[in-house]
Amino acid sequence: MDFITPSGELTLKKDRKVILLSLIVVSILAWIIMVYQARCMNAMNKMPMCIMPNMQSWSTADFLNVLLMWAVMMVAMMVPSAVPIVLVFASINRKRQQRQDPFVPTWIFLFGYLVAWIAFSILATFSQWYLHSQALLCPMMISTSPLFSGIVLSLAGIFQFTPLKNTCLKHCQTPFHFIMTEWREGKLGAFLMGWQHGLFCTGCCWALMALLFVVGVMNLVWIAIVSIVVLLEKVAPQSLKLSPIVGFLLMGWGISMMLGKFVFN
Repeated sequence: MDFITPSGELTLKKDRKVILLSLIVVSILAWIIMVYQARCMNAMNKMPMCIMPNMQSWSTADFLNVLLMWAVMMVAMMVPSAVPIVLVFASINRKRQQRQDPFVPTWIFLFGYLVAWIAFSILATFSQWYLHSQALLCPMMISTSPLFSGIVLSLAGIFQFTPLKNTCLKHCQTPFHFIMTEWREGKLGAFLMGWQHGLFCTGCCWALMALLFVVGVMNLVWIAIVSIVVLLEKVAPQSLKLSPIVGFLLMGWGISMMLGKFVFN
């Protein structure tokens, strides 16, 4: 067992407080920007200088604006769920420093994690562009097709039961095990660790993010709901099988939408 001096223990506690506060500030700032974007979208005709794009025909600037929207959204949604592993990384990193091992700033690990979600944001932006080109999303970024909505919801529900979901979720639920088994030295190693964990997190949550194409990409209520579900999946006791419950609910919702489409048509 590692021996930690009283001064070292105080340093660990201070680190945790500073890092936790920093993560809270980052998340709040991202939510503030996202709320501004949502208000901007709702008042698009009255506020021509807003950052939300003209959805009728995408220019390069429009694409970059939507990419920025997704990137900010991922920071707002995923930073809170990354708190446990960031704190574990910081604690182990500080203990290693007290043993005269090289110290790596925690933000490098977090940056690697967020880069994985920025990569997802790029894919989401391309997906949104394609859905708009096929008239499956309206200018308010909400699905125009009950059949499309039903398929997305059903597939998201089915994904909750797949081995990929379970494998990625286990990595997200055991941050200490991940850090201890995947530790890499140096700044590049910390970045790659964050990137790898971000990929596991993306693999766990991407289908839930796809729900936003159904309920509204900038629907703040649903963004908050999805964020809470993602967080609960990661921090809830493993004995609480939340993923299957979410899966059944999504499949039921999706099937009802598809049946409604066929019944009323």
